[in-house]
Parts: sequence; structure tokens; C-alpha cells
Amino acid sequence: MHEVILPKLGQTMEEGTIVEWLKKEGDPVSEGDVLFEVESDKAVLEVEARADGILRKILVGEGVEIPVLTPVGIIAGPDEDISGAVEGEEEEEAPEEPSAPEAEEEEAAPEAAAEVPAREGRLFASPRARKTAREHDVELRLLEGSGPSGRIIEQDVLDYLERQPAATPLARRVAREKGIALEEISPAGRRIRAEEVAARKARPERVPATAVPSEVPMPPMEGDIEPLSGMRSIIAERMAASAHTTAPITLQSVVDATEFVALRNKLKEALADDLGFSVGYHDLLVAIVARCLKEFPYMNVRLEEEGIRHLEQINVGLAVDTDRGLLVPVIDDADQKSIKEIARESRELIERALEGRSLPDELTGGTFTITNLGMFGIDSFTPIINMPECAILGVGRIRPEPAVVDGEIAIRQRMWLSLTVDHRLVDGAPGARFLQAVARYIESPYLLLS
Repeated sequence: MHEVILPKLGQTMEEGTIVEWLKKEGDPVSEGDVLFEVESDKAVLEVEARADGILRKILVGEGVEIPVLTPVGIIAGPDEDISGAVEGEEEEEAPEEPSAPEAEEEEAAPEAAAEVPAREGRLFASPRARKTAREHDVELRLLEGSGPSGRIIEQDVLDYLERQPAATPLARRVAREKGIALEEISPAGRRIRAEEVAARKARPERVPATAVPSEVPMPPMEGDIEPLSGMRSIIAERMAASAHTTAPITLQSVVDATEFVALRNKLKEALADDLGFSVGYHDLLVAIVARCLKEFPYMNVRLEEEGIRHLEQINVGLAVDTDRGLLVPVIDDADQKSIKEIARESRELIERALEGRSLPDELTGGTFTITNLGMFGIDSFTPIINMPECAILGVGRIRPEPAVVDGEIAIRQRMWLSLTVDHRLVDGAPGARFLQAVARYIESPYLLLS
């Protein structure tokens, strides 16, 4: 018998919420199989089985928040006595057909509800079909099986997916919960993302009448109180701690970003075939900040009980707005990486953060953070320090403005920078020198080659 526990998936994780069990009671389990998804204070992560056997008992259901190291299930042999591990519960026998257990009662995916009526009663599907359906968040009750006696096989799932628009798993789940048809959404990129689904207004007639409120969350009405929990609670706690603990001072500067924009456009064209995507402004900013942190090591510090610790690594975090709240994936050793390496890594980290699949190590260890609100038309703002870091750089939008160049008026690309530093660690003048250096590289980005 093996006891499944909620693992500690990061240094800061103290509790977690089981989002979904991917194995049901009675399912055969092999070491390495994904048992369930858990939501930590940073991301949604998969937990794998560490033993072979049958999932005999689920001790903690979905949506329950529990401390780490809490037992959540039991894996054992089909005839093994587990009564001693389950207080107040009678031993249950494993089903005779583990490959075709009773299907869980879930609502039909809205985008396909009009095409195929949801099946009722027992559902028969091959193990490979179930696995593929779980991986792509497909409701098996919507499919017509082409196997013997109407059994659903893997090819049925694959054929269904081919008929659907490309979307992230989280986007599919949000669409199903909100009652939105994915085919009605035109994605900005290669795949429909969750935020694009969330921005659409759900059509009430697509929400099944039998939907359980906990499965299809309704938007809060006027006068309702929305609990401060989950990721929102973590963000509130940390931002309040930063505002009340640090001694923040924000320095602002407007810089000429004409050459910065030109370089980015050249890199987009030069590296497009190699990378398969466009280099972003944030990639160049990571390289610039990393260079400046190396030149001004007093900015790469943190305050500890013993005093000011000077950090060896330069790890730059990028603030990312996700469906779950603000996440900061970190590019480790950014000062030792080329722009192309930074671009590849930042793209992977940002995509995983948006899909809620960030690993704990990807969201910790930062020594400096960049936050960009320019895409929302914001010029300048006062960013809050991501503790225990010393400073954070806020980036505003880039826009053409008239400027005096060599005594003549010309149209130049202008960008606002807002640097918030902890005055306990860095005074205003040293902070200003750091911001001057960042501005110098933005105005003459080719200095990065020196």
C-alpha cells in the first residue's frame, strides 16, 4: 500500500488546492502517471504517482485547499486491505473493468453541444482515448465511438480535435465553463488563449440547465462579496507587505527609443527563421537590465537580517498578466545569455505562465523585475517592488513625439521608464545613475555589442 500525499512543490508552498483528479478510484496506476493537478500559490502543477497499483481511494476531493504533506489518496493492490488507512470508510473493491469506469458527471462542452448530444449512462472508451481526451480537455460524452459496440477509440478523439480551432487547454476549459464557442473567436496568435475567451461575453442559452454552480462560476453581481482567496490573496498579501516594509522611491525618465525600435525591427527580420517568432522589446530590456546590474552591482542586492546581501547571480523576472493573476517568471543568469537565448527562454516561460503550467523554480530566485504596461497605453506609473528584491523597472508605451534633435524639430520614438528602488538599500543618486545607464543602452542599443 502506498499513501499519496500533497507534495511541497516549492520553497514558499504551504498549502494547495486539488484542481482535478486525472485518475479515478479503481483506475490502474503506474509509477510516473499523472494522478491529479494541484493549484499552488504560483501555478497549476501536475502530481505523478510514485508507485504501481490501483487508485483504491481518493481521500481529498477537487476544490479543497489543504496543507502540504496531507494524504490525498491510496494506491494499493486489488485485494490489499486498506481499511487501516481509511478511518470510517469501508474497503471498496476495484471495478472489474478498470479501462471503462463510470464516466464522471461533467457538463458538455458548449462549443460542441449543438453538434452531438451528450450521452447518458455508462460510457465505454479505450484507455488511450481517455488519456488523449484528458490531455486535450475533451468531454468524451460528446463523441460518437467508431469502435466495437460504439466504444470510443483514440482516433475518435483525434478526429474531434481536428475539427476544433487551435486553443490552449486552459482556454478550452474557460470556454466550457463560460458557455462560449471557440469557433467564434479569432485568435491574435497561433492558438486561442484563455484571456481571449474570458474577454468574450458568454451566451446564456449555451450554459446547460443542469450545470452545477461550482462547475460554472457565475460573475459576481452588484452587492456580492467575492472572497479574497487563492492567487488574489497571495498577491494582496505580498503587495501590502512590500508597500509597508520597503521605503520605496520612484525615479522617472523619458528616453529616446528611436534606435531601440530600429534594432528590434532588424532583429525581428534577422532572427525570424532561426527562432520561428519575433524578438520582443522585453527581450532587449532583459539584456539591457542584466548588463546594467553587472555594471552597478549595488542594485543586485537584498536585505536580510544580517545586513545587505550582494547576490552572485543576475536573474531578471518579467511580470506577466495571467488569468490567475500576476506571475513573474525568472530568466536565470540573464547577463550570461545572448539576446537570442533570452528570447527563446522568455517565450517559453511566458507561455507556460499564461497557461498556468509554470514550474515552481521558474517563478523564484529573481534579483530584479521588469514590468511593462506600455501595451495598455500607459506612459508612466509607480511599480511596487517584488520583495525581497531591491528594485523594479516599470516600462511605459513607445510612441512618436516631436523632439528637438541637433537644433531641429524631428519625430522621435519616446518611452517612459519608472524605476522604484528600496531606499533602505539604495539612495536616490545611485538609483538615478542606474536608470541613466538603462536609458543610455535604450538610446544607443548597439552598445550591447561592446
